[in-house]
Amino acid sequence: MPKYSAVAWERAMKVQEVILRAMAKKITWWQAAEIIGLSDRSMRRWRRRYEEHGYDGLLDRRWGKPSPKRVPLAQAEEVLRLYQEKYAQLVEEESTRTVMAGLWEVIERKGRFCALYSDRASHFFHTPAAGGPVSRERLSQVGRALQGLGIQMIAAYSPQARGRSERRFGTWQGRLPQELRLAQITGVEEANRFLREHYIGEMNRKFSVPAAQTGHAFMPVRGQDLDLIFSVQHERAVAQDNTVRLADRTWQIERTSWRGTLAGCRVTICEHLDGRVTIAHGPHVVGRYAAAGETLANSQKARAPRCGNAAPRKAWKTPKTSFPLFSPRLEIRHKTPDSHIPTATTAAVALKIVQEKKNQNRTDHLL
Repeated sequence: MPKYSAVAWERAMKVQEVILRAMAKKITWWQAAEIIGLSDRSMRRWRRRYEEHGYDGLLDRRWGKPSPKRVPLAQAEEVLRLYQEKYAQLVEEESTRTVMAGLWEVIERKGRFCALYSDRASHFFHTPAAGGPVSRERLSQVGRALQGLGIQMIAAYSPQARGRSERRFGTWQGRLPQELRLAQITGVEEANRFLREHYIGEMNRKFSVPAAQTGHAFMPVRGQDLDLIFSVQHERAVAQDNTVRLADRTWQIERTSWRGTLAGCRVTICEHLDGRVTIAHGPHVVGRYAAAGETLANSQKARAPRCGNAAPRKAWKTPKTSFPLFSPRLEIRHKTPDSHIPTATTAAVALKIVQEKKNQNRTDHLL
């Protein structure tokens, strides 16, 4: 009798328990088959084996025996050698960064499109419940980037909904490895160069069909930083020592001219596709770092002369105010220059002079 593992014995015990419950008519045979994970026909065979051989009939009799369908060892080693040495393959899996890189290239070369129709993979959508609708409030990194460009994302809820693209994937997966083998390409960089320079153009020449109308629906992208949009962004709080942390990496934020420290502030860490890291606080970039972690100089756009930060700095002075010039004021000097208020003697003299002028005028009138 072959030596069985503990897992095989445990499975045989569970199968026996289910069969005994079905024989006692506590459950039906189709329910027993569903519990074990067999079809009705296989369940009948298991029942017959148990009735004929007892508990030993529930064990897998293939255990310890070589498969009759196995290939010779020499042939298996030859296939493995060809797979490792001769046939090229693209090893990068579909992920957030690879999808972003593809979308960035299309938008940069062709322009912005209206909508993206894709499956419900985690790098496209967040799905709260398995098999349920996608979340429109909680966006993925790809969803956030496309929303910033005004591109709508449409989720496919069945394989049949994306039948045409899935069939194309099957065609490319069948043709592309053979093309790479004939071109003797074994590296990923060489394969990508072959796709851009030869394969895509040849596919378009052979299988493209002239459109009924000229033009396209792509719109140019102006005034938007695609390098920043297609980056993996995380929001973090700045520590008291003016550092920010993401996973096992920590960045020191230098002091800025408009704020001494950013401790307690929320910043956005942008991981670019080439490994660079940019840290932003609102519209301000407070740190640029290389993939290895060293600090990069903040590059700023050239400004017009004497404008903004590029203008020469001068000490602030209050401008002098110039007043218009007037002629000197006319004034009558009195005998008492120390006072502008007339005294009693001066008032009497003035009154006497006025009275004499009146009398003189009256005399002249009578004459």
